[in-house]
Amino acid sequence: MSKKITLAVLLSGSGTNLQAIINSINNGKLQADIKIVISNNKNAFGLERAKQCGLKNLCIDDQAFKDRETYDKKLIQIISKENVDFIVLAGFMRILGSNFVKRFPNKILNIHPSLLPKYPGLNTHRKVLDNKDKEHGVTVHLVDEGLDSGPIIGFMKLDVSEGENESELESRIHKLEHFIYPKILSQLQEGRVLIDDSKIKIDEIFYENGKEYFN
Repeated sequence: MSKKITLAVLLSGSGTNLQAIINSINNGKLQADIKIVISNNKNAFGLERAKQCGLKNLCIDDQAFKDRETYDKKLIQIISKENVDFIVLAGFMRILGSNFVKRFPNKILNIHPSLLPKYPGLNTHRKVLDNKDKEHGVTVHLVDEGLDSGPIIGFMKLDVSEGENESELESRIHKLEHFIYPKILSQLQEGRVLIDDSKIKIDEIFYENGKEYFN
């Protein structure tokens, strides 16, 4: 793609990945427009970040819906009107149902705090430490109907430091997230990453070591 890409960003919490994307747009590294920011949590600070930046934002409270299918139907309705190129999950703490995923094939991106396929789901930092892993990282992938199981676009990794606690490790992983997510979105915009029938075609392998980033 040579034109700007358009994005819908879904989040549940503080919105630091949203902020990283906004910063990348503002400094010219990412050619994109964020059409809407949606949260399932009315208290998510990510909504406040969106407001401060003048972005269209909306809370669709999942507690107000009787089941996942009804909630997803509302999400589909709202996002379809925006006609975006990609739906960016940025700490969206809900599993999207099959109907939602099928409605937006090859358009939903997620960032997960582990080196997938290792440790899908929650508590990845704790699992890394409990299992005494020497490496940890983040993965950007397409969303399919499984749990963190979609095709991988790219990842970054770092070495786990001896004696590091969960909070310290999480903080370092967040730095990787804030670097890789906007970068991969930029590669998509530039046409360097192509998605064809859920297969990823990359003109340059994007597997980076986090220790290079921190040096």
